[in-house]
Amino acid sequence: MELHLARFDRALTRTPGRTTVDERWYTNLLRIHFGTSVRVGDLLFCAGQIPIDPTTGNLVPGDIKAQTERVLENLRFILEDQGLSFRHVVKTTVFLVNLADFAAMNTVYDAWIDPANPPARAAIEARLAHPALKVEIIAIAALD
Repeated sequence: MELHLARFDRALTRTPGRTTVDERWYTNLLRIHFGTSVRVGDLLFCAGQIPIDPTTGNLVPGDIKAQTERVLENLRFILEDQGLSFRHVVKTTVFLVNLADFAAMNTVYDAWIDPANPPARAAIEARLAHPALKVEIIAIAALD
């Protein structure tokens, strides 16, 4: 089993002498003891992603569509860090604070997923870790 901390620094602007979002991201991950993904055999298990903008470290404000877009961008960073893409995703679990948001979330989700080969998916209504969160997505990808 290999633990991975995806490099979000591609989306960051570095400022000399200042702690970057990237460094805070790793510090926070290490403090709470989980990685952005774990590879086991031919599978990559991506930790649940929330709509955090890696350039600011802040939650993305706005509606379910804006938050879903940011979550999927964060998942893309993790997948690309491991040489994968959404084409490799075989299963997603979508946590929504309100299932009434499913249709709006789905319009964004569908733009990221290959319609010829969609992953298995579950959608669950759940209370998330912060009151401003509307969506969290977990993904499992299979290596070719």
